[in-house]
Amino acid sequence: MKKIKLLAVALVVTIAAFGQTQTWKSDKAHSKLGFSVTHLLVSDVEGSFKSFDIKVTSSQSDFSDAFIDLTSESNSINTDNEQRDNHLKGADFFDVAKYPALTFKSKSFKKVEGKKYKLAGDLTMHGVTKPIELDVTLNGTAVSPMDKKSIAGFKITGIIKRSDFALGTKYPGAMLSDEVALTSNVELVKE
Repeated sequence: MKKIKLLAVALVVTIAAFGQTQTWKSDKAHSKLGFSVTHLLVSDVEGSFKSFDIKVTSSQSDFSDAFIDLTSESNSINTDNEQRDNHLKGADFFDVAKYPALTFKSKSFKKVEGKKYKLAGDLTMHGVTKPIELDVTLNGTAVSPMDKKSIAGFKITGIIKRSDFALGTKYPGAMLSDEVALTSNVELVKE
């Protein structure tokens, strides 16, 4: 009888633990918000945003009900070329003085199969908000041996059009591709 009661208590504790909403935040040292565009139809130019915050809330251990909230400083764009970065920060592209941040707020995070998900939400960039859909792979979860905190890793990919956000409108696709490939690797730490 004691074993049954003990098992019942363990089951209730387990169910309660998984039913609680958990908050995860980006580990900036192990995360990157990356992108690439094609220049003159022949080469890809890569870049990233260096300053960003990601908050994920979920009550499911597989993140299937996750809500994602991302904010990035537009001024933190970096393509490893100071002249190009300054141009991207100017009025032709991000106009960081007028639009200092870009944001993403999820509307759904649906499991496709296994560790593959579809992430849909609203991206606001350069004063324009548009719905986008991204592919996400849950690379895995673990406990960090350094601080014993739970961590989770994700790879996020997708395509957006810069014309949808009025970025670089005077530059034709033959000079700078309209399609921008997004590739981000994010490590989250449970709070």
